[in-house]
Amino acid sequence: MAPPASHPWSCALEARRRQSCRSALARLGGAVSMATRVRSGRFSPARSRGTEALATGGAASSKGPGRPGPLQDETLGVVSVPSQWRSIQGIRGETKSCQTASIATAEAAAQAREHADAEVQTEPPVPLSMPTASQQDSPRLAAFLRRVEGMVIRELNKNRQSHAFDGFEVNWTEQHQTVSCLHTLGYPPAQGQGLHVTSVSWNTTGSVVACAYGRLDDGDWSTLKSFVCTWNLDRRGLNPRQPAAVVEVPSAVMCLAFHPSQPAHIAGGLYSGEVLVWDMSRPEDSLLWRTGLTDDTHTDPVYQVVWLPVSGHSHRFQLLSVATDGRVLLWQGVGTGLLQLTEGFALVAQQLPRNTKLKKPTRGETEVGVTAVAFNSFDPSLFVLGTEGGFPLKCSLAAEEAALTRVPSSVPLRAPTQFTFSPHGGPIYSVSCSPFHRNLFLSAGTDGHVHLYSMLQAQPLTSLQLSHKYLFAVRWSPVRPLVFAAASGEGDVQLFDLQKSSQKPTVSIKQTQDESPVYCLEFNSQQTQLLAAGDAKGVVKIWQLSTEFTEQRPRETEDLDHLAVEVAT
Repeated sequence: MAPPASHPWSCALEARRRQSCRSALARLGGAVSMATRVRSGRFSPARSRGTEALATGGAASSKGPGRPGPLQDETLGVVSVPSQWRSIQGIRGETKSCQTASIATAEAAAQAREHADAEVQTEPPVPLSMPTASQQDSPRLAAFLRRVEGMVIRELNKNRQSHAFDGFEVNWTEQHQTVSCLHTLGYPPAQGQGLHVTSVSWNTTGSVVACAYGRLDDGDWSTLKSFVCTWNLDRRGLNPRQPAAVVEVPSAVMCLAFHPSQPAHIAGGLYSGEVLVWDMSRPEDSLLWRTGLTDDTHTDPVYQVVWLPVSGHSHRFQLLSVATDGRVLLWQGVGTGLLQLTEGFALVAQQLPRNTKLKKPTRGETEVGVTAVAFNSFDPSLFVLGTEGGFPLKCSLAAEEAALTRVPSSVPLRAPTQFTFSPHGGPIYSVSCSPFHRNLFLSAGTDGHVHLYSMLQAQPLTSLQLSHKYLFAVRWSPVRPLVFAAASGEGDVQLFDLQKSSQKPTVSIKQTQDESPVYCLEFNSQQTQLLAAGDAKGVVKIWQLSTEFTEQRPRETEDLDHLAVEVAT
């Protein structure tokens, strides 16, 4: 280890070492310089000779005075030159490090909540001990059972045959109002013109109700503009004063009927005699088909239209229309936007069956005006017509007899009538066939009576006077065999339940406060709790029925059959 620089002799030793280093460096530098000149070839001759002498050891001049002796190898001590720079850098050196931000850690644990096991143990089963014969008084018990056996059997047979509690239902729920008004619908522009609601119809989904505006009283109907309006009752934000769709019609619309499978297609009959079909899903261009004004078109107002399935095609339908010109016409839509006549029938007074005492037609009067039609629910070819003369007619689409009429037509017209029933005291406005019985139908007319008929006899089974004014509509319930509704000229909608009473209505609903007539009504076959009724104020009211009128009761169908058979015999 080198002694510290503070000792006295260290300076002399350091000076000596430096002197030795200078001498060695001088000799080394001279040799290097000489070698450089030899390699570069720039020695002068004198220099060359001197170099040679030096290389040969200087023998020629070794004897001269002051001349150095020949070069000899000499081994000197090792010279060590410590680096001050390294020591300085070592002294100035710094140690540095880089550390990221401290990482925070946390430990979390989740523990399920405490639970406890519970067990339920029944009591150990104990075998039942049956009393032995010795514990019973067998002879006395057997004698008693033999004594009362006949009496018990007789009473059980009486209970089985009794109908004292038929239809009795225990009602554990709170009683609600039987009928309530759910919506009051109207179209102000039509009401402003004093138009009546002449017809209502439900679409196949049961969510959309349509109404026709026209007039059923005196007036010039030929130029009266009217409307067809629809409301979707399932739509959120229903505006009762703003229909979802409105179609303007150049003539009064007398009747409507939605298509059985196309929810937006609806047919209408006009006062002008035309029949039109609209697509209510496109109000800007809604007209699909029309009959046009041809020889086949009705010449009197069309009072009812009905969609009928085409025979052999379950998804194709044709349209039937009836009018007071005495014709029943079947139409089929074609691609040109026209309804083409496919079949036709004409009612001629001279061809009506004379099974009842009917008013003899005046001379020259041949056509029998038709005001209403209803098809049998069990026979699609059988239908009932209501007439201006007040008598219902049983008719068939399969009739082949030619009609004795001179009315021009593109197809042969046939006479459909098979049977004539006893008349009302005035024109018939509505007929309805029972959906639960093949022989029963209802009719209502201007005499204020509802007649219940059987297809098997001319006289009505029963006659109910519901109003001192006209009755404009009557409809069987689609879900209750013994329930029907009627619309009166006194502003009432009357609901009958024949299982409760055959003489007076179960419920009488006040549709209009000023006793304006109710012209039309329709049950909803999909949402069976709904009943729509339209009146002379241009208002359609949607009535919500209670389960009393929507749920079939025990033995109700049997009671309907019993009613038909009992009175008919």
